[in-house]
Amino acid sequence: MTNKKPKNIIEKIWNAHVVHVQDGHPDIFAIDLQLIHEVTSPQAFDELRKHGQKFYAPNRCIATIDHNVSTEVDRIKGGTIASRFQMKKLRNNCNEFGVKLFDVGSGKQGIIHVIGPELGLTQPGMTIVCGDSHTSTHGAFGAIAFGIGSTEVSHVMATGCLLQKKPKTMRVHFVGSRGKGITAKDLILKLIQVIGIAGATGFILEYTGKVIRNLNMEERMTICNMSIECGARAGLIAPDETTFEYIRSRPGAPEGKYWSKAVKHWRSLVSDEGADFDQEVEIDISNMTPLVTWGINPALSVEIDENIPKLTKLVANELDLAKIAFKYTKLKPGQLMDGVPIDYVFIGSCTNARITDLRAAAKIMKGKTVANGVKVYVVPGSETVRDQSIKEGLDKVFIEAGADFRQPGCSMCLAMNDDKVPKGKRCASTSNRNFIGRQGPGSITHLMSPIMAAAAAIEGKIVDVRNYL
Repeated sequence: MTNKKPKNIIEKIWNAHVVHVQDGHPDIFAIDLQLIHEVTSPQAFDELRKHGQKFYAPNRCIATIDHNVSTEVDRIKGGTIASRFQMKKLRNNCNEFGVKLFDVGSGKQGIIHVIGPELGLTQPGMTIVCGDSHTSTHGAFGAIAFGIGSTEVSHVMATGCLLQKKPKTMRVHFVGSRGKGITAKDLILKLIQVIGIAGATGFILEYTGKVIRNLNMEERMTICNMSIECGARAGLIAPDETTFEYIRSRPGAPEGKYWSKAVKHWRSLVSDEGADFDQEVEIDISNMTPLVTWGINPALSVEIDENIPKLTKLVANELDLAKIAFKYTKLKPGQLMDGVPIDYVFIGSCTNARITDLRAAAKIMKGKTVANGVKVYVVPGSETVRDQSIKEGLDKVFIEAGADFRQPGCSMCLAMNDDKVPKGKRCASTSNRNFIGRQGPGSITHLMSPIMAAAAAIEGKIVDVRNYL
């Protein structure tokens, strides 16, 4: 009798979902949960109609309105004609094909990657897809979750499957202990800084180490959310007691004897001792200070007490991008980010708009006032987060400080609605991307944690949040 080869968690989940293998071709890969929103789904629904196909398993799909929904008080009438048309289209499509829609005013609407976990629909061992790159968020639960294109969205609608090549695997092991002011956002920005925006291309990552185990579920979601920013197909964290406790009381959680059975299976979703990975990376967070991006992708970052690199310190293949970044952001090589003035602050997005993010920001802003000339948007990730914030009085903290506490949606993360950073203005943002024009044409974005953004709002400039802790 031969011993079975140890497998890592990614292989275990992948192999359990392969429907068919044929040499020289991608695997036929089964999908457990499909998430859709108003932007990338209309074309997919049209494909079903075009080919006279039914929705294969509408009970394994949920929809919401998030990308271009207005965050004004009256969200139905707000926004552009085009955005209102897209939202109406999603309502009609879901009604026609029997897909559950969490619409504005349902009490459950929100950013798709926030409401999936809130509803208990994101569970360990699942395969999850959405026409959105930050679907990797759901990997925090020990799931393989990744973004797909609109054509693939229609494939899953029609068949419940995708054609997928088996990815390579990478273990990202964090060592050291978190210092003052270090959040999950800082951890993932550090990884991206170390390996670059293409460092994990073709891989699914497993995040490991005591640092990761000590994170709560919402912090784990922040880590997995930005896996895509270093090129990864997806990122995940093996489930544990923290995972089970989060899911236990959710509407979609298994009940009674099914709960015990589910947990027993979920406990098996760990990498076996001695399991191989195609690549391993170690990130030492000892002595790390809070991070902030200075450039035009998430890898171009520095710790708050470090200087932006000088051009002489960069290697040849980094120079061209750095020159573009300096010209666009109007920063200078060698300067400190500490003290850079900002015009806008955005606390929100599928990266950092959960209740714990808002609590952390409110703690910094309580009893203080937003700096003159700075506009602050606080946008809850869902109606559930909004309602909990109001229950706890967080909304009052933000409003009394001079911030604008808004309605749920993607908002200023990608500026598909009216929430935009004007040309030439600088924004301290808790979102996931700082690309050219991401938050509005000509806008300048600096990524950071919610507590760093809150401190920037009070000071009117990027500062070291540790002074507030």
